[in-house]
Amino acid sequence: MSSAAKQTSLKDRLAELIPAAQSRVKEVRAEHGQKAFGPVLVDQLYGGMRGLPALIWEGSVLDPEEGIRFRGKTIPDIQAELPKAPGGDEPLPEGLFWLLVTGEIPTQDQVTALSKDWAARAEIPAFVEEIIDRCPPTLHPMSQFSLAVTALNHDSAFAAAYAKGINKKEYWGPVFEDSMDLIAKLPNIAGRIYRNVYGRGKLPAVDLNKDYSANLATLLGFGDNATFVELMRLYITIHSDHEGGNVSAHTGKLVGSALSDPFLAFAASLNGLAGPLHGLANQEVLVWLTKMQQSLGPDAEDDHVKEYVWSTLKAGQVVPGYGHAVLRKTDPRYVAQRAFALKHLPDDKLFKLVAQVYKLVPDILLAAGKAKNPWPNVDAHSGALLTHYGLREMQFYTVLFGVSRAFGVAAQLIWDRALGAPLERPKSYSTEAIARMFKDRS
Repeated sequence: MSSAAKQTSLKDRLAELIPAAQSRVKEVRAEHGQKAFGPVLVDQLYGGMRGLPALIWEGSVLDPEEGIRFRGKTIPDIQAELPKAPGGDEPLPEGLFWLLVTGEIPTQDQVTALSKDWAARAEIPAFVEEIIDRCPPTLHPMSQFSLAVTALNHDSAFAAAYAKGINKKEYWGPVFEDSMDLIAKLPNIAGRIYRNVYGRGKLPAVDLNKDYSANLATLLGFGDNATFVELMRLYITIHSDHEGGNVSAHTGKLVGSALSDPFLAFAASLNGLAGPLHGLANQEVLVWLTKMQQSLGPDAEDDHVKEYVWSTLKAGQVVPGYGHAVLRKTDPRYVAQRAFALKHLPDDKLFKLVAQVYKLVPDILLAAGKAKNPWPNVDAHSGALLTHYGLREMQFYTVLFGVSRAFGVAAQLIWDRALGAPLERPKSYSTEAIARMFKDRS
């Protein structure tokens, strides 16, 4: 990157990159557009389109062996290369967002400027505050989160520009502004929900001189713990994006393809993330681990843990946090969290149980024939880390996941509008139509 480019803002750099990216898409489509990308099996239609090549997602690609790559870079790569806070060891999420949007590693100055920009945009409208405050504490935090994000549509730059007749070549500009506002306001929303639901007092102000994760930690009430702030930096970074086929990512892209603004599109993502087969997984892991700890005690022997795991399987249940739709090895996001725990909380009883389960469960699952991939995914670890630092309210965990996932969804929405992605409209078939189709061919 040239010295001049290093001083540009994210939006300016994006404007420089878009024309070349548009040309590249045209080249790829011209050369490969009519080539087959693999067969479609009837079982894939009935199986939730599992593994069906169907989307373009620029920010990340999931490799079955290497795990997630953000713009070609692995998690160890980004941990080594992305800028960090002064005195910190974990990558700043601001740098990860820059990478997702541009494909480039930002400078420290660019990341600092992005931190300040988000802090300056962080205030949420008074009526959105009122919506959150009027929610009963019994309403799930994710439902409150989705309500608040939907309400931000009131001030959407893209919705206003579209109403005025903006040229479609310029769509990306107001979508960029909405995406920046969306990400910037999520910590305030999340902090307000957390404090309301769990009685944690008045929400403090965002500090214009702190990075995104430090402000999020402060809004949640944990800002005085420097290690928790570091955990938030790692957590947001590794949860930010996981290619485009997962429910939350695909939902955001799908709704955005209708030219719904980023607030509406991401609210839809959150509603998908709230499901027990997606964002609630880390909560289910923690419930299972806690029940095991209560049953076996805090220092259970390996044989007793094995018996507990087998009892879970024999009851027709899965071992939560193990297995993945794509990965065929230990999730690198799990590895990153494990390294954090080994460094900062090696003697924590719950972490020791997590490590014990990691040692024992894969062999049990292989013996039981229960999983093509018997290794842990990201959800097998995150709850134990949050619990250690006092954030024990499991129903809130998916909100933190949602804050993180906004990075990947927003980056793709910007590029979808820059590249002129069309309305998504796949073809569907009925069971009778499928049967008739193959009867006619026999």
